[in-house]
Amino acid sequence: MKQGQIIKSTKRINEVQEMELVNLYSRRELRPDEVYLFSVVLCDNEIDRDCEMFPVESLEKLSELFVGKTGIIDHDPSAKNQKARIISCAVEPVKGKKNRIGDDYFRLVCRAYILKNEANQPLIDQIDAGIVKEVSVGCSVKSTVCSVCHEDIHSPLCAHRKGEVYNGELCYGALLEPCDAYEFSFVAVPAQQNAGVIKSHHNRKEMGMQDKLKNVKSGENVTLSYEECEALKRYLEDLEKNAADAQAYREQTKKELIKKFSPYFSALSAKTAKEITSMLSASQMRELCAGFSAAEKTALKPMLMRDSDRSEPSQITQFTI
Repeated sequence: MKQGQIIKSTKRINEVQEMELVNLYSRRELRPDEVYLFSVVLCDNEIDRDCEMFPVESLEKLSELFVGKTGIIDHDPSAKNQKARIISCAVEPVKGKKNRIGDDYFRLVCRAYILKNEANQPLIDQIDAGIVKEVSVGCSVKSTVCSVCHEDIHSPLCAHRKGEVYNGELCYGALLEPCDAYEFSFVAVPAQQNAGVIKSHHNRKEMGMQDKLKNVKSGENVTLSYEECEALKRYLEDLEKNAADAQAYREQTKKELIKKFSPYFSALSAKTAKEITSMLSASQMRELCAGFSAAEKTALKPMLMRDSDRSEPSQITQFTI
Protein backbone atom coordinates (compact mmCIF):
# COMPACT_ATOMS: atom_id res chain seq x y z
CA MET A 1 0.00 0.00 0.00
CA LYS A 2 1.62 3.19 -1.15
CA GLN A 3 -1.56 5.07 -0.56
CA GLY A 4 -1.63 5.81 3.17
CA GLN A 5 -4.14 6.98 5.68
CA ILE A 6 -4.52 8.97 8.84
CA ILE A 7 -4.78 6.67 11.86
CA LYS A 8 -5.40 6.87 15.55
CA SER A 9 -2.11 6.62 17.38
CA THR A 10 -1.70 3.44 19.42
CA LYS A 11 1.25 4.77 21.39
CA ARG A 12 1.39 7.16 24.32
CA ILE A 13 2.75 10.44 22.98
CA ASN A 14 5.12 12.57 25.02
CA GLU A 15 3.67 16.03 24.49
CA VAL A 16 6.76 17.88 25.66
CA GLN A 17 9.05 16.02 23.29
CA GLU A 18 6.65 16.44 20.38
CA MET A 19 6.34 20.17 20.95
CA GLU A 20 10.14 20.40 20.91
CA LEU A 21 10.07 18.76 17.48
CA VAL A 22 7.28 21.08 16.30
CA ASN A 23 9.22 24.12 17.39
CA LEU A 24 12.22 23.05 15.36
CA TYR A 25 10.20 24.26 12.35
CA SER A 26 8.38 27.26 13.80
CA ARG A 27 9.82 30.77 14.00
CA ARG A 28 8.22 31.31 17.40
CA GLU A 29 7.55 28.92 20.24
CA LEU A 30 4.16 27.31 19.65
CA ARG A 31 2.03 26.08 22.53
CA PRO A 32 0.32 22.67 22.57
CA ASP A 33 -3.10 24.29 22.23
CA GLU A 34 -1.99 25.98 18.99
CA VAL A 35 -1.26 22.82 17.03
CA TYR A 36 -3.17 19.72 15.99
CA LEU A 37 -1.01 16.55 16.03
CA PHE A 38 -1.96 13.36 14.21
CA SER A 39 -0.47 10.06 12.95
CA VAL A 40 -0.26 9.00 9.31
CA VAL A 41 0.66 5.72 7.62
CA LEU A 42 2.61 6.95 4.62
CA CYS A 43 3.37 3.62 2.93
CA ASP A 44 4.29 0.00 3.71
CA ASN A 45 5.89 -3.16 2.32
CA GLU A 46 2.72 -4.57 0.79
CA ILE A 47 2.53 -5.24 -2.95
CA ASP A 48 0.08 -2.61 -4.16
CA ARG A 49 -2.32 -2.64 -7.08
CA ASP A 50 0.43 -1.31 -9.35
CA CYS A 51 2.32 -4.50 -8.41
CA GLU A 52 5.09 -2.49 -6.76
CA MET A 53 6.31 -2.46 -3.19
CA PHE A 54 8.76 -0.79 -0.84
CA PRO A 55 11.08 -3.35 0.82
CA VAL A 56 11.75 -2.69 4.50
CA GLU A 57 15.17 -1.23 3.66
CA SER A 58 13.46 1.36 1.45
CA LEU A 59 10.96 2.18 4.19
CA GLU A 60 13.85 2.78 6.60
CA LYS A 61 15.45 5.21 4.17
CA LEU A 62 12.14 6.97 3.58
CA SER A 63 11.71 7.36 7.35
CA GLU A 64 14.78 9.62 7.25
CA LEU A 65 13.82 11.48 4.08
CA PHE A 66 10.25 12.35 5.08
CA VAL A 67 11.09 14.09 8.36
CA GLY A 68 10.39 17.81 7.93
CA LYS A 69 8.46 17.40 4.67
CA THR A 70 5.20 19.24 4.12
CA GLY A 71 1.62 18.01 3.85
CA ILE A 72 -0.39 19.51 0.98
CA ILE A 73 -3.73 19.06 -0.81
CA ASP A 74 -4.04 16.90 -3.94
CA HIS A 75 -0.31 17.04 -4.74
CA ASP A 76 -0.68 20.70 -5.73
CA PRO A 77 2.74 22.18 -4.83
CA SER A 78 1.56 25.73 -4.19
CA ALA A 79 2.25 27.58 -0.94
CA LYS A 80 -1.46 28.09 -0.25
CA ASN A 81 -1.93 24.31 -0.18
CA GLN A 82 0.61 23.68 2.56
CA LYS A 83 -1.37 22.47 5.54
CA ALA A 84 0.86 20.22 7.66
CA ARG A 85 4.45 19.26 8.42
CA ILE A 86 5.99 15.93 9.42
CA ILE A 87 7.99 16.02 12.67
CA SER A 88 8.96 12.35 13.05
CA CYS A 89 8.87 9.02 11.19
CA ALA A 90 9.36 5.40 12.17
CA VAL A 91 9.05 2.00 10.55
CA GLU A 92 6.96 -0.29 12.70
CA PRO A 93 5.85 -3.93 12.39
CA VAL A 94 2.24 -4.98 12.74
CA LYS A 95 2.30 -8.07 14.93
CA GLY A 96 0.88 -11.19 13.31
CA LYS A 97 0.33 -9.58 9.92
CA LYS A 98 1.99 -10.73 6.69
CA ASN A 99 2.16 -9.07 3.30
CA ARG A 100 1.07 -10.67 0.04
CA ILE A 101 4.29 -12.67 -0.43
CA GLY A 102 4.38 -13.94 3.15
CA ASP A 103 6.90 -11.50 4.64
CA ASP A 104 6.29 -9.77 7.96
CA TYR A 105 4.26 -6.62 7.42
CA PHE A 106 5.91 -3.26 8.13
CA ARG A 107 4.56 0.25 7.70
CA LEU A 108 6.04 3.74 7.72
CA VAL A 109 4.20 5.86 10.29
CA CYS A 110 4.78 9.57 10.78
CA ARG A 111 3.59 12.25 13.20
CA ALA A 112 2.58 15.57 11.68
CA TYR A 113 1.04 18.80 12.86
CA ILE A 114 -1.41 21.38 11.56
CA LEU A 115 -1.62 24.91 12.92
CA LYS A 116 -4.94 25.49 14.67
CA ASN A 117 -6.57 28.56 13.12
CA GLU A 118 -9.80 29.54 11.43
CA ALA A 119 -8.59 28.61 7.96
CA ASN A 120 -7.41 25.11 8.96
CA GLN A 121 -10.30 24.23 11.32
CA PRO A 122 -12.49 22.69 8.57
CA LEU A 123 -9.64 20.32 7.63
CA ILE A 124 -9.05 19.40 11.28
CA ASP A 125 -12.77 18.71 11.74
CA GLN A 126 -12.83 16.51 8.63
CA ILE A 127 -9.80 14.54 9.86
CA ASP A 128 -11.43 14.00 13.26
CA ALA A 129 -14.67 12.89 11.57
CA GLY A 130 -12.82 10.38 9.39
CA ILE A 131 -13.86 12.15 6.18
CA VAL A 132 -10.36 13.23 5.21
CA LYS A 133 -8.48 10.01 5.80
CA GLU A 134 -6.55 8.99 2.67
CA VAL A 135 -3.14 10.37 1.87
CA SER A 136 -0.51 9.57 -0.73
CA VAL A 137 3.18 10.32 -0.90
CA GLY A 138 5.52 11.85 -3.44
CA CYS A 139 9.02 10.40 -3.50
CA SER A 140 11.71 9.23 -5.91
CA VAL A 141 13.68 6.00 -6.09
CA LYS A 142 16.78 5.11 -8.10
CA SER A 143 15.43 1.86 -9.51
CA THR A 144 12.49 -0.49 -9.71
CA VAL A 145 13.82 -4.06 -9.75
CA CYS A 146 11.93 -7.03 -11.18
CA SER A 147 11.22 -9.71 -8.57
CA VAL A 148 11.70 -12.49 -11.15
CA CYS A 149 14.98 -11.66 -12.92
CA HIS A 150 16.30 -9.00 -10.48
CA GLU A 151 17.05 -6.60 -13.35
CA ASP A 152 15.71 -3.04 -13.53
CA ILE A 153 12.14 -3.52 -14.72
CA HIS A 154 12.56 -0.63 -17.20
CA SER A 155 15.69 -2.18 -18.69
CA PRO A 156 15.77 -4.15 -21.97
CA LEU A 157 17.33 -6.96 -19.91
CA CYS A 158 13.97 -7.53 -18.19
CA ALA A 159 11.34 -9.32 -20.29
CA HIS A 160 8.76 -9.63 -17.51
CA ARG A 161 5.58 -7.69 -16.85
CA LYS A 162 4.34 -6.63 -13.45
CA GLY A 163 1.28 -8.56 -12.33
CA GLU A 164 2.03 -11.62 -14.46
CA VAL A 165 2.89 -14.99 -12.87
CA TYR A 166 6.03 -16.83 -14.00
CA ASN A 167 6.50 -20.44 -12.82
CA GLY A 168 4.14 -19.74 -9.95
CA GLU A 169 5.94 -16.52 -8.95
CA LEU A 170 4.18 -13.15 -9.10
CA CYS A 171 6.17 -10.47 -10.88
CA TYR A 172 6.31 -7.17 -9.01
CA GLY A 173 8.62 -4.18 -8.91
CA ALA A 174 10.71 -3.58 -5.79
CA LEU A 175 11.22 0.17 -5.27
CA LEU A 176 14.86 0.45 -4.22
CA GLU A 177 17.21 3.17 -2.97
CA PRO A 178 14.87 6.08 -2.25
CA CYS A 179 16.79 9.27 -2.97
CA ASP A 180 14.25 11.98 -2.16
CA ALA A 181 10.89 12.55 -0.49
CA TYR A 182 8.79 15.49 -1.61
CA GLU A 183 5.54 15.63 0.33
CA PHE A 184 2.46 13.79 1.43
CA SER A 185 -0.97 14.84 0.25
CA PHE A 186 -4.50 14.71 1.53
CA VAL A 187 -6.44 13.18 -1.37
CA ALA A 188 -10.00 12.12 -2.08
CA VAL A 189 -9.07 9.89 -5.01
CA PRO A 190 -5.45 8.78 -5.52
CA ALA A 191 -3.70 10.28 -8.53
CA GLN A 192 -3.02 6.78 -9.91
CA GLN A 193 -5.78 4.27 -10.45
CA ASN A 194 -6.25 2.18 -7.29
CA ALA A 195 -3.08 3.61 -5.74
CA GLY A 196 -2.08 6.72 -3.93
CA VAL A 197 1.59 7.28 -4.48
CA ILE A 198 3.13 9.60 -7.02
CA LYS A 199 6.39 7.95 -8.04
CA SER A 200 9.34 9.27 -9.95
CA HIS A 201 12.73 7.74 -10.63
CA HIS A 202 16.11 9.36 -10.09
CA ASN A 203 17.57 10.42 -13.45
CA ARG A 204 14.83 8.44 -15.15
CA LYS A 205 14.44 9.16 -18.86
CA GLU A 206 11.34 8.83 -20.97
CA MET A 207 10.06 5.31 -21.57
CA GLY A 208 12.64 3.49 -23.67
CA MET A 209 12.01 1.71 -26.94
CA GLN A 210 12.09 -1.70 -25.29
CA ASP A 211 9.39 -0.59 -22.83
CA LYS A 212 7.22 0.70 -25.67
CA LEU A 213 7.68 -2.51 -27.62
CA LYS A 214 6.58 -4.43 -24.52
CA ASN A 215 3.42 -2.34 -24.44
CA VAL A 216 2.82 -2.89 -28.15
CA LYS A 217 3.13 -6.65 -27.68
CA SER A 218 0.65 -6.55 -24.80
CA GLY A 219 -1.88 -4.60 -26.85
CA GLU A 220 -1.52 -1.33 -24.95
CA ASN A 221 -1.74 2.04 -26.66
CA VAL A 222 1.61 3.70 -27.30
CA THR A 223 2.24 7.30 -28.37
CA LEU A 224 5.44 7.97 -30.31
CA SER A 225 7.09 11.29 -31.06
CA TYR A 226 8.64 11.99 -34.48
CA GLU A 227 12.11 11.20 -33.07
CA GLU A 228 10.82 7.95 -31.58
CA CYS A 229 9.22 6.99 -34.92
CA GLU A 230 12.58 7.51 -36.61
CA ALA A 231 14.30 5.48 -33.90
CA LEU A 232 11.73 2.70 -34.32
CA LYS A 233 12.29 2.75 -38.08
CA ARG A 234 16.04 2.31 -37.61
CA TYR A 235 15.41 -0.41 -35.03
CA LEU A 236 13.18 -2.34 -37.47
CA GLU A 237 15.72 -1.93 -40.28
CA ASP A 238 18.39 -3.43 -38.03
CA LEU A 239 16.05 -6.29 -37.18
CA GLU A 240 15.40 -6.97 -40.87
CA LYS A 241 19.13 -6.99 -41.62
CA ASN A 242 19.84 -9.32 -38.73
CA ALA A 243 16.95 -11.56 -39.80
CA ALA A 244 18.36 -11.76 -43.36
CA ASP A 245 21.81 -12.65 -42.03
CA ALA A 246 20.29 -15.28 -39.74
CA GLN A 247 18.30 -16.79 -42.64
CA ALA A 248 21.41 -17.01 -44.82
CA TYR A 249 23.30 -18.71 -41.99
CA ARG A 250 20.40 -21.15 -41.50
CA GLU A 251 20.32 -22.08 -45.19
CA GLN A 252 24.07 -22.66 -45.25
CA THR A 253 23.85 -24.84 -42.15
CA LYS A 254 20.95 -26.79 -43.68
CA LYS A 255 22.98 -27.58 -46.82
CA GLU A 256 25.91 -28.67 -44.69
CA LEU A 257 23.71 -30.97 -42.59
CA ILE A 258 22.10 -32.62 -45.64
CA LYS A 259 25.56 -33.24 -47.07
CA LYS A 260 26.68 -34.76 -43.76
CA PHE A 261 23.87 -37.26 -43.31
CA SER A 262 23.26 -38.19 -46.98
CA PRO A 263 25.85 -41.02 -46.90
CA TYR A 264 24.12 -42.54 -43.87
CA PHE A 265 20.61 -42.35 -45.32
CA SER A 266 21.10 -43.10 -49.00
CA ALA A 267 17.42 -44.02 -49.47
CA LEU A 268 16.28 -40.62 -48.17
CA SER A 269 15.03 -38.32 -50.93
CA ALA A 270 16.26 -34.73 -51.19
CA LYS A 271 12.71 -33.49 -50.55
CA THR A 272 12.38 -35.48 -47.34
CA ALA A 273 15.81 -34.34 -46.17
CA LYS A 274 14.82 -30.68 -46.67
CA GLU A 275 11.52 -31.20 -44.83
CA ILE A 276 13.35 -32.75 -41.86
CA THR A 277 15.94 -30.01 -41.63
CA SER A 278 13.28 -27.29 -41.98
CA MET A 279 11.82 -28.40 -38.66
CA LEU A 280 15.13 -27.85 -36.85
CA SER A 281 16.55 -24.66 -35.43
CA ALA A 282 19.95 -23.43 -36.60
CA SER A 283 21.54 -24.48 -33.29
CA GLN A 284 20.01 -27.97 -33.56
CA MET A 285 21.37 -28.33 -37.09
CA ARG A 286 24.84 -27.23 -35.95
CA GLU A 287 24.70 -29.80 -33.17
CA LEU A 288 23.77 -32.57 -35.62
CA CYS A 289 26.56 -31.51 -37.97
CA ALA A 290 29.03 -31.78 -35.11
CA GLY A 291 27.62 -35.22 -34.26
CA PHE A 292 28.01 -36.51 -37.82
CA SER A 293 31.55 -35.11 -37.98
CA ALA A 294 32.45 -36.97 -34.79
CA ALA A 295 30.86 -40.15 -36.17
CA GLU A 296 32.96 -39.90 -39.31
CA LYS A 297 36.15 -39.83 -37.26
CA THR A 298 35.23 -42.83 -35.12
CA ALA A 299 33.47 -44.93 -37.75
CA LEU A 300 34.73 -48.56 -38.04
CA LYS A 301 36.60 -49.26 -41.29
CA PRO A 302 36.67 -52.76 -42.94
CA MET A 303 39.91 -54.58 -42.22
CA LEU A 304 40.08 -56.09 -45.74
CA MET A 305 39.99 -53.07 -48.01
CA ARG A 306 42.31 -51.44 -50.46
CA ASP A 307 44.68 -48.79 -49.08
CA SER A 308 43.48 -46.55 -51.88
CA ASP A 309 40.03 -46.58 -50.25
CA ARG A 310 41.39 -45.63 -46.84
CA SER A 311 41.70 -42.06 -45.65
CA GLU A 312 45.04 -43.17 -44.12
CA PRO A 313 47.31 -46.09 -45.21
CA SER A 314 46.78 -49.18 -43.09
CA GLN A 315 49.44 -49.93 -40.50
CA ILE A 316 48.17 -53.51 -39.95
CA THR A 317 50.12 -55.07 -42.81
CA GLN A 318 49.66 -58.68 -41.74
CA PHE A 319 45.97 -58.49 -42.78
CA THR A 320 46.60 -56.78 -46.09
CA ILE A 321 45.92 -58.89 -49.20
